[in-house]
Amino acid sequence: MGISDALGRNIHYLRVSVTDRCNFRCTYCMPPGGVQWIPHEEILRYQELIRIIRVAAQIGINKVRITGGEPLVRRGIVSFIHEVAQLPGIEDLSMTTNASLLAENVTALKKAGLSRVNISLDTLRADRFEHLCGRDVLSSVLAGIEQAQAAGLTPVKINMVVMKGVNDDELADFARMTLDKPYEIRFIEHMPFRAAGGNKMLLPVAEMQAVLAAQGFDKLIPEAHGDGPADVYRVPGALGTLGFISPVTRHFCEECNRIRLTADGRIKPCLLSNQEYNIKQVMRAGCSDDELADYLRDVILHKPSHHHLDEEPTLRRGMSKIGG
Repeated sequence: MGISDALGRNIHYLRVSVTDRCNFRCTYCMPPGGVQWIPHEEILRYQELIRIIRVAAQIGINKVRITGGEPLVRRGIVSFIHEVAQLPGIEDLSMTTNASLLAENVTALKKAGLSRVNISLDTLRADRFEHLCGRDVLSSVLAGIEQAQAAGLTPVKINMVVMKGVNDDELADFARMTLDKPYEIRFIEHMPFRAAGGNKMLLPVAEMQAVLAAQGFDKLIPEAHGDGPADVYRVPGALGTLGFISPVTRHFCEECNRIRLTADGRIKPCLLSNQEYNIKQVMRAGCSDDELADYLRDVILHKPSHHHLDEEPTLRRGMSKIGG
């Protein structure tokens, strides 16, 4: 299943941002002055999203992840999840969320057909959480994680963006979560979305592993990791796993299997590139499904071979405008 790009990569994974809105104000995601929300009329309607996903599934996309902003802040999200889950060809339907609203929605999401969740969580310390996210809701996030596990939205993956001098002293705390919980903790290198001039918060994966080794996590058993970007390990006897994602120091572009759809209707073949295609304009101009399929094929065909952070270090969109 899937559709090949010009380099022969099997593209079968679509990440769909349903909103740029978020109830957090994470310091590394949003600029200090905040962001200007995309006007309502520019956001893709649910039926437009459904149409794009349906056509994408017809040409080979079988894996969909719903993202934001924070997807759970958009009204009607559970019904939308149900519609996506019913589309022929969609075999895996997941969501990335900050989990602050997850506990109250877990049962409905599971019933609607959601398979699993990825949780964005960068600290386990309440004071630091409030500083980083602008909200004092760590307890709600932790409750959401527990509820997701209990409801079977598994495997629950917890994504920690490791920031040098900010939260890198918590690596071992996150690793300990895997000892008695079947979570997949993933440590992700910080990516420079907003400005050139270096990535001062970058802690390379090799250094993360050295920090963990110094704190007792020196025996990591390699695990199979499927088609995802993480190198996955297990601490001997642990119920969960540790994953390391290195988009900066050792990119995995040659194995990339995904494209992204932003909430305002742009296809981004590469997260770390300014290249975009306005599928909303094409669709609202009245194209047929066959024309829409041809458009998606062409976008995939022109997916770049690798990201261009070295040549193009300033990205026009921050993460809140792209989707996780």
